[in-house]
Amino acid sequence: MKLKHLILWTVFVFILTACGGKTEDEKILDSNESIAVDNVEISEKEKEIEVESVSEKQTIAEDIEPAPLPQTLAELAALPPGYTGPQLFGIHEDDHPKLDELTAHLPDISGEPTEAQLNHYYNEILAVFQHDFNGPEELLAKMRFQAIGNPDIEDPRMQFKENLNVLVLLDASGSMRKDLGGETQMAAAKKAITNFVEGLPAEANVGLRIYGHEGTGSDSDKARSCSSSDLIYPIGKYDKAGFQTSLEKAQPAGWTPIQLAINEAQKDLEDFKGDQNTNIIYLVSDGVSTCDDDPIAAAKQLYESDITPIVNVIGFNVDNEGQKQLKEVAKATEGTYEDVQNAESLQNELEHMKEIAKNWEKWKTQRETSLEHDKLKNSLDIFGYGVDEYRKRLDEGSQIGTALQYLYQQRKLMSRESHDYLRKRNGEYHNWIEEEYNKLKKELKELNEKKIGEALQLLEEKFNQNVPGDS
Repeated sequence: MKLKHLILWTVFVFILTACGGKTEDEKILDSNESIAVDNVEISEKEKEIEVESVSEKQTIAEDIEPAPLPQTLAELAALPPGYTGPQLFGIHEDDHPKLDELTAHLPDISGEPTEAQLNHYYNEILAVFQHDFNGPEELLAKMRFQAIGNPDIEDPRMQFKENLNVLVLLDASGSMRKDLGGETQMAAAKKAITNFVEGLPAEANVGLRIYGHEGTGSDSDKARSCSSSDLIYPIGKYDKAGFQTSLEKAQPAGWTPIQLAINEAQKDLEDFKGDQNTNIIYLVSDGVSTCDDDPIAAAKQLYESDITPIVNVIGFNVDNEGQKQLKEVAKATEGTYEDVQNAESLQNELEHMKEIAKNWEKWKTQRETSLEHDKLKNSLDIFGYGVDEYRKRLDEGSQIGTALQYLYQQRKLMSRESHDYLRKRNGEYHNWIEEEYNKLKKELKELNEKKIGEALQLLEEKFNQNVPGDS
């Protein structure tokens, strides 16, 4: 039933998505125009507001040279995300204030703009609704992590060792008090972490370090808060009562010292050298480091140490600035980055580690070199890569299409000709995104029959040819 519902939903959204030619949504637009003329009455006050807002609109320089759209998936993934909240529709009056807020800065194209001006306008509205697409780099990081323990992987960091140690670094800054609708981010994180450690093999070691848990968010407490990080559950076998008692010490308080947490994590693991231990660190944070430090440099130092850890970063309701920094931390350690919004998605992300732990337990028991998880498709199934990116493409294209319809029909801020040109460009651009991901899917299917080490190497070579600035 879930698949059936997904297919129906996809078809519905596809109809709404902007594309070239006389599409169904344009036919709906034609009929809506006549309805709007016949039935919508605008008060004098609303007219004044509309005139005032139009007069405040920026114009586009006549000699503008619009930036080109992304040419590769790596360039697409490098674009900063914009609004990715609930879908907004121009036919719903409740959505109008948000649409007006998001588009208030867009230039005025009610005259006769040139093609270059229209292309610039499309870049501007695209930036408003840009989704956080994942490119080959994120895919590679996920695949490397899923391949841990595979005998085909020559990198010692990715091979199973006698001991498995999992250290969680949990943000306890004041912003973790944020309400998710019935529970705080901290409560959601505690729940997910508890479920996670309870599912680890009995022979695995687990540790929990918190940071930013002292002081307050005030400037007078910054120094104290930025020097606070404690290993509240020392690395060792999991004890339910002891772990829960320790977890209670994690209460949201002050600033966010990520560099300090990473530096202390290196000390926590200094007796667990990488030649005898598989060391995995999960850094959970709800934002950028706020202590004037350098978590990226700390991550590089940790990565290059003889602990040889794998560092995965989880952003919990993180804004654009925070995502950028946390992704760089993950990149510095060749780890994964995942943005999660609630307890369920945080739990799902941690479930990936459970799969690795199960494989480690199996390796410990059987001591075989032919561990059965060398098929590339297994990693991709867990990642859900293709499905997620396809959904983003549909959502982004549809949202831009409905925003254009609103700006043309309701706000009268562009001509029909400009509207049609922008919808066509929107359709062509999102068709290109679909084609690029389809090409990648085809390549992955072909690589599925190769050994995982060879497949990763080929993908990495392809990614390095297409990183922004190198092509």
